[in-house]
Amino acid sequence: MKLASKTDNDKTESQHTSSGDKQRESPPLYRSLLRNSPSWLASLVTHVVLLVVLGLWLLPELPALVTADLNVSPSDIQEQLEENIEFETDPVELEEEIVEYEEQPETTLIEENVSFAVTNDLESAPAAEIAVMDVGSDIAPLLTVANALGGGGSGLSGRGHMARAVMVRKGGGNAASETAVGLALAWIAEHQNPDGSWSFDHTQFRCQGRCADKGTRGDAIAGSTAMALLPFLGAGNTHMAGDYQAVVRQGLTALVQQIKTNKNGGSFIDSGQMYSHGLAAIALCEAYGMTNASRLQGPAQLALNFITFAQDPVGGGWRYGPKQPGDTSVVGWQIMALKSGHMSYLLVPASTVRGASAFLDSVQIEGGVGYGYTAGAPSYGNATSAIGLLCRMYLGWKRDNEQLIEGVKRIAAIGPATDNAYFNYYAAQLLFQYTGGEGELWETWNTKLRDFLVNAQAKEGHEKGSWFLSGGHGEAGGRLYNTAMCCMTLEVYYRHMPIYQRDAVEADFPEE
Repeated sequence: MKLASKTDNDKTESQHTSSGDKQRESPPLYRSLLRNSPSWLASLVTHVVLLVVLGLWLLPELPALVTADLNVSPSDIQEQLEENIEFETDPVELEEEIVEYEEQPETTLIEENVSFAVTNDLESAPAAEIAVMDVGSDIAPLLTVANALGGGGSGLSGRGHMARAVMVRKGGGNAASETAVGLALAWIAEHQNPDGSWSFDHTQFRCQGRCADKGTRGDAIAGSTAMALLPFLGAGNTHMAGDYQAVVRQGLTALVQQIKTNKNGGSFIDSGQMYSHGLAAIALCEAYGMTNASRLQGPAQLALNFITFAQDPVGGGWRYGPKQPGDTSVVGWQIMALKSGHMSYLLVPASTVRGASAFLDSVQIEGGVGYGYTAGAPSYGNATSAIGLLCRMYLGWKRDNEQLIEGVKRIAAIGPATDNAYFNYYAAQLLFQYTGGEGELWETWNTKLRDFLVNAQAKEGHEKGSWFLSGGHGEAGGRLYNTAMCCMTLEVYYRHMPIYQRDAVEADFPEE
């Protein structure tokens, strides 16, 4: 009994001892936290719990969610859409216009290895040594914001890609005439000299004599370079835009290298004499007007200044050298240069314009219906009459002038020449400017000339894309001259906006 009692007591004591040890070894977490936490934390927890309980007790009962409106099937949505929205499902028929595209031939552009002699960068400021001279108090219209942003004179705006396409269709051009222009530009680019210039003797360098009919004025570098540049500019190519940027850039570089500056302006006279100067002035004025490149402004203005200086002080015309009594052929290029400068917002003195009008008075026939070559006893000439009438329009004659009307009719009756690119060039400009590229008179003339030029263009060999017509300076200028003139004739639809279109070139020369 004692033994059993002792055993039971030992067992009971052992159980209490084991339980106590367990309590001492691992007390509950909440007891540990309460035992080890400061008194303020316990008070805080107690108050927070009371606040939560009180809030739940006082909170009003929330309304049950209305879910009926949310239980909408996709078919219900479709029915509502069909009830509220009506769709037009009838097919729309679009008129399709098939446009023929003729890929232009690739032309290897000449490396840009030429720098300006007088100017080094076409976009930077003019050099001090070619500062613009003040040649008179009468100036061209102020430069507008639109033109300052790159459009140039408004008369050149038809050369942009979109405007060009519209004007070709409107004026009577077609895919064949535009293809001919593209082939001509490729031929001219192929015959550019390594230094960026061109020569009327086009048979050197890459040509190596493969094209016949070289010109006899091979040393008229300024004239030939300017003549070659004009078709590129006419088609919208500049040193800043177009497919021939490098060609035009090097051409302008080479042209500016030819300038000879003095107190009278900047001369481009070479063996081509004032013909070359007039062409160079046109090219520089057009390039400046199309790009607003400040480096071109100085040379262009200096070229215009020299035209003013070289004018015959008595008769008002121009001929081979400065101050000589004029002839209508040379006068035509100078007036074109003055008009190009005016369209590009360069300085053109009113006195120079008045002198040019006085010269035309001295060579006119029947009050201005026709024009001869020189003053004295002028006789009617086809080319000189086309030049004279075109210049009269540039100098301010209005469309209802009776002599102009009769003169235009006579030129139209003559019809295009098959051996004289010079006459065709001026006559096409005259008739296009007078008619605005519309009406029976223009359509009849244009169709004959356009189709003749397309068919007469060389189609094979190294001459492909070029022309050669023997008359009208054709022998002196050779194949390069003829190609440039024929190409510009096919560009008549967009080279200059029609004069009698109010938003184009009709801004008159200064009168006072």
